[in-house]
Amino acid sequence: MDKRYDAIVIGAGHAGAEAAYILAKLNKKTLLLSLSLEAVAFMACNPNIGGTGKGHLVKEIDALGGIMGEIADLATIQTRMLNLGNGPAVHSLRAQVDKNLYHRAMKARLEDTKNLTILEGEAKEILIEEGKVVGVVTGMGDTYSARAVVIATGVYLNSRIITGDYVKDVGPAGFMRSSLLTDNLLALGLDIRRFKTGTPPRVLSSSIDYDVMETQNGDIGNPTFSMLTEGDVRNDKACYLTYTNEETHRIIIENLDKAPMYNGVIQGTGPRYCPSIETKVMRFQDKDRHQIFVEPEGADTYEMYIQGLSTSMPYDVQERMLHSIKGLEHAKITRYGYAIEYDCLNPLELNASLAIKKYEGLYSAGQINGSSGYEEAGAQGIIAGINASRYLDNLPPFIIRRDLAYIGVLIDDLVTKGTNEPYRMMTSRAEHRLFLRQDNADLRLTEIGRELGTVDDERYARFLERKAQIKEIEDILDKRFSIESVKEVCELRGETLPKSAISAREFLKRNYLTAEDLCKISEEFDAKDKRALKYVEVELKYEGYLKKQAQAIKDAQRMEEKTLPKDLDYMSIDGLRIEARQKLDEVKPLTLAQASRISGVMPADITVLILYLRKNKL
Repeated sequence: MDKRYDAIVIGAGHAGAEAAYILAKLNKKTLLLSLSLEAVAFMACNPNIGGTGKGHLVKEIDALGGIMGEIADLATIQTRMLNLGNGPAVHSLRAQVDKNLYHRAMKARLEDTKNLTILEGEAKEILIEEGKVVGVVTGMGDTYSARAVVIATGVYLNSRIITGDYVKDVGPAGFMRSSLLTDNLLALGLDIRRFKTGTPPRVLSSSIDYDVMETQNGDIGNPTFSMLTEGDVRNDKACYLTYTNEETHRIIIENLDKAPMYNGVIQGTGPRYCPSIETKVMRFQDKDRHQIFVEPEGADTYEMYIQGLSTSMPYDVQERMLHSIKGLEHAKITRYGYAIEYDCLNPLELNASLAIKKYEGLYSAGQINGSSGYEEAGAQGIIAGINASRYLDNLPPFIIRRDLAYIGVLIDDLVTKGTNEPYRMMTSRAEHRLFLRQDNADLRLTEIGRELGTVDDERYARFLERKAQIKEIEDILDKRFSIESVKEVCELRGETLPKSAISAREFLKRNYLTAEDLCKISEEFDAKDKRALKYVEVELKYEGYLKKQAQAIKDAQRMEEKTLPKDLDYMSIDGLRIEARQKLDEVKPLTLAQASRISGVMPADITVLILYLRKNKL
């Protein structure tokens, strides 16, 4: 075998898959190392893609030329749009997917990708010469040369699973763990931390009483994650809702001494926004119940995922907890829940390109960076892959700003603020979320992907077609309708009748009138693409807010454009508080705006920094 590559990606989870795919797509000869080929893009935890904030990330990955959206659409068995009771900024697509099909489809896609070689093997050492990456050594002692390496080890570094007092040194779902690389990362002087996440029990579908649960069917007419997906996705599997109760909580509280989260067995820091059931019960003692979602794991299995019951309690306590819940009284457990601890990297070791600051050609993406979730991992993977390719081509890094994409918010939060717990994307983290909607991800990012070389002709043609559909609608927005023609729909919606003829533009700007209503009164608009029409409606309804947000982005951009010298000695700048000096020296921000977002750096410190830069003409 040829052991020479342009780039090597360590780990074939959701981050590694995107990084390897995009590197190969950019004509880089790439090696993808996986501990097990059965673990390629495996969904070890929840069997879904998307959700609040996360759906935005998947749409953005797709807009940049990634593959998570395509594979998710292929494997979807139910689709829902979340947060429809709120404004369009937070509408988030969520798909229940067939986890086994997702794995098989992603693996097949990678196997069929030109320039990409997939190899089962464990990375033992990243080779560095004169501060630059030169290759990787595997556990078998084989050496592969490369000028760029992306670390995407997920939760596999020195991982162990914990159920009660049962502890086993393995990766998620029983896959082998990576036990060799952490020592190398420590030897390279990198800051390694210990995080924890968890998963609930799975149960046999035939043992569940669905009649006493609330059925949750999919929504009709949702968009797809990928602009390349034609037609509708599969949407015929139901999910179910039930609740914990006082008996469930009593069982948990009486057995807290057996809970690894509370008796000291688990040392890693867990996620605040996706806690175990025992943590929820103790943290929210005023609540007499918590939601439990019963979700299918796929179309080829009878296993059901008990969302909301993540736990590391002993097996017998898990059984009692489960059987205390309405509809699960006789549920047969197929897999017990467990917590998993793993080593991860302090994301402050990275810059905004996801390059590790200490070494050239070394990148990191996914849960090893302290994040959680498949979507967050995939988003980091595509950016790390793009920047590893640009490094190989001696091009400047691609820095995706937080006012441009949720991906930018995710990366900026990690590398600027760091995280003391597994980071989860939420819409509330984006200050410009009305501008960063999921329905305009392609309009924000596809042209950029085209310039980067990640958007191929087929995807770009679809994008141009969508732009043309939007323009067709915008060109006829001045078409006017008589009072009589809009009377019925206005009365139906509780909207005040106009005093004279009303244009389509004015019609769509009204609070209670929608694109669907416009189609009812106009065959011309009814013949247009419905998703393009919905986009135009949102843009018109929120036009004033969008203008204000655009101005705020423009104002903030002045600070984003002010770059800071890489070798700036913050410790020697008089007037900066000691904490600000230490934080600035640790993060080494690329821009003045990034410096202002560092935790512990105050506005007064930024003023001192600006004056210093002016005085020294930097």
